[in-house]
Amino acid sequence: MDPTHRGPEEYGRDNGGFGEGSGRRRPARDQLTPEPGQPTPQARVVRLIAGDYLLTVNPIDGSEVELCPPGEQPGPPARRTATGRADRERATAPPVPPGPPAPQLPLLERAQERERLVRLLSQGRSVRLTGPAGSGRTALLDAVAADCADLAPDGVVRLSGYKRSATDLLYGLFEAVHDAPLHRPDRDRLLERVRSIGAVVLLDDLEFGGAALEELLDATPECAFLFATVPDVAAPTTDSHLEEVFLAGLGRSAAVDLLERAAERPLTDEEANWAGDLWFESEGLPLRFVQAAALLRQRDLLRTDPEAYGEHGGLAADAPFGHDQAVDGVHIPLPSLGEGAAPAALLASRLSGPARDTLRFAVALGGEVPHQAHLPALIGDTHADAALGELAGCGLLSPAGSRYRLAAGVVTQLEAAGYGEDAIERARAAAQHYAWWAGHPSVTPERVTAEGDAVIAAMSQLVPGDGAGQTSVAVLLARSATPAFAAGLHWGAWEKALRIGQEAARIAGEVAEEAYFHHELGVLALLAGNPDRARAELETSISMRGALADKSGAVAGRRALALVADRSGGPLPIVLTPPGDELPVSRAEAPATPPAGTRPSMTQTPPRPYEGATAVISRQSAPKAAGGARGGRFGLLAGARRNLVATAAGVLLTAVLGTVVGLGLTSGDDDVQGNQDVTTEQSQSQDGGEDELPADGPADGSTSADPASSGSPVTPGPSGSEITPSGSGTPSTDPTDPSGTPSSDTSSSSRPPSHKPTTSPTTTKSPRPTKTSSPTADPTETESPSPTDTATEPEPSQPDTSDSASGPSSSSAASADGGPAIA
Repeated sequence: MDPTHRGPEEYGRDNGGFGEGSGRRRPARDQLTPEPGQPTPQARVVRLIAGDYLLTVNPIDGSEVELCPPGEQPGPPARRTATGRADRERATAPPVPPGPPAPQLPLLERAQERERLVRLLSQGRSVRLTGPAGSGRTALLDAVAADCADLAPDGVVRLSGYKRSATDLLYGLFEAVHDAPLHRPDRDRLLERVRSIGAVVLLDDLEFGGAALEELLDATPECAFLFATVPDVAAPTTDSHLEEVFLAGLGRSAAVDLLERAAERPLTDEEANWAGDLWFESEGLPLRFVQAAALLRQRDLLRTDPEAYGEHGGLAADAPFGHDQAVDGVHIPLPSLGEGAAPAALLASRLSGPARDTLRFAVALGGEVPHQAHLPALIGDTHADAALGELAGCGLLSPAGSRYRLAAGVVTQLEAAGYGEDAIERARAAAQHYAWWAGHPSVTPERVTAEGDAVIAAMSQLVPGDGAGQTSVAVLLARSATPAFAAGLHWGAWEKALRIGQEAARIAGEVAEEAYFHHELGVLALLAGNPDRARAELETSISMRGALADKSGAVAGRRALALVADRSGGPLPIVLTPPGDELPVSRAEAPATPPAGTRPSMTQTPPRPYEGATAVISRQSAPKAAGGARGGRFGLLAGARRNLVATAAGVLLTAVLGTVVGLGLTSGDDDVQGNQDVTTEQSQSQDGGEDELPADGPADGSTSADPASSGSPVTPGPSGSEITPSGSGTPSTDPTDPSGTPSSDTSSSSRPPSHKPTTSPTTTKSPRPTKTSSPTADPTETESPSPTDTATEPEPSQPDTSDSASGPSSSSAASADGGPAIA
């Protein structure tokens, strides 16, 4: 069973009961739920070759692109045989509408144009056939295709230019002639392949001209084209060699003949006169007479049974079927001339309920008619797929590639009749259905690609949207459909869906989905050979995903961005590293000194086995090995935002450790006796000529003596400092004290001796050593002492040192002439 194109026997008409009674049960129209016992299908991940790249389409994490590994590049594609081309043409043709077959109408008054077109194509000339909408261009192309079947080695190729660009048509021509599944050549290889194609190409609904049309012709010198278009499409360039053929309307006699054949009965005199007036009003367009024939058939049914269409329109259940019934019943007037020239509203009013709902969905989608397999789900009627046959029999549909759309002028007429009042609600319902359907793992990319025009139309109607949740539905649909478009090699629809989805995500505020669409646009630009555009899109995606801490997405973006830089020959990109991916940077920072005038609280520090050694404080652990860093060469590039946070944390940690060290410096001095030896390390002034202010002046007015003036000997201490004997000092005056009271400065904020009784006269507090600069110490390998304090046995007096690299000490001051420090 073909899930897209079904035969009439699959709709239950072989038993007359729609699957009821003793006949075969009618199968499901679009089976998406696996049968019991069957494995549940997983998300489709497709790998395809695009030029020199290997593209992995992943609907969950986003597409990944890399250079095609050696040995995986496909060879030259094989050409399709005549049988293969015929099979492909049947597969890409519009499905046959269900219901009774429509009458086969002859091609009237087109023999001259048909003969001329065949003659020009047989000479290898390209022709542009121009005619108004509804003039029968598609029917004429069908006749010409039958006449030119054996003219070219690659046969006749039918393409649709409806919403297609020149690039889309080139790839469509390549795919029609060559059998290359999951392979999309780059631009150079594409031009090389299509240059050798020799075929008669019939292109209906061409929507471009000028330079783009010349580009298409120059790329295919061995092909003869027949372009069918409307007059308002851009004309070819002045130096183009296209032949022009204009298709006019039918004559009056031919129009009346067409009306009789479509109505399947001869016309009365009244109807013939009405047809003549209609011919003058419609300028002889064949489409108007096909629709007028449908009005006559409906009128015949109403003359037989006025209640045939029921209260709300549509055929009643007991209405006679056919057109051979008597027409001498109730008199029903002919439609007015205006209704005959614009008959869509009158025709729709006499259709069934599902058919009218189908028209409302088509109006909501801008004229795109959903495939008949989707109508039961959209309308809520299990037999709604039969509505397509009703619409086709009334002349309200026109083929567009492998699908149908509303005929020319029908959308405008139905909107005037009120069929577009609930367009937004129906477009949203269609988008929700397509989002579920396109994302289902059992739906192949080819089926989604065939429905691409309706899917994109549903998204377009919702963006920008004023209703609540409209753009979110568009985002969901774009997220579900874009992987299928990419895997189905319909990259024109892929780009359109990505851009609509990106705009919808921006409006809805869904940053994660917007980053996904930017990533996919970057991958698409890279595959299309636009590195500048790819770099811009990928950098935007990486920055968004970095802000969201999306590590896997950022890694995929950085890989693609590195490939862009490698292929374009530019420098390696500097990108933001997501949180947790950056490498630690080794630093050796000195502890911050307490602010001047601040007196830290008192703590006690216990002695350690290395009490007499130089204290070296470690600021952080060793960095990772270079080979084990994440992110390869990009792991060395830390994110700016993360580095800022790490720097702030380091500064805060330094301040805390500095405070702890400052507390430890003063912890052992509170209970030190007055006769205890106190030493300090000399600290030189930075300018060498001005006095340094003491960090903390004593409040009790004690003084210290200058060793030079008192005659006390001065001995050198460790690291070149000078040590004065115990009890020596020199007076100094704090310039910041307004009273000018002299103060004494000892090694650590001199305080009067404690008068608390000691429990043991043999137990003293040893001065706590502080950090000092050692010429052999590694600044990155430091460790901090514990800030607790215990009583110990007296040890030989050790010099108390401070780190000279941390600036002016809080326990020393330089003399005015740059001499030794005051002890």
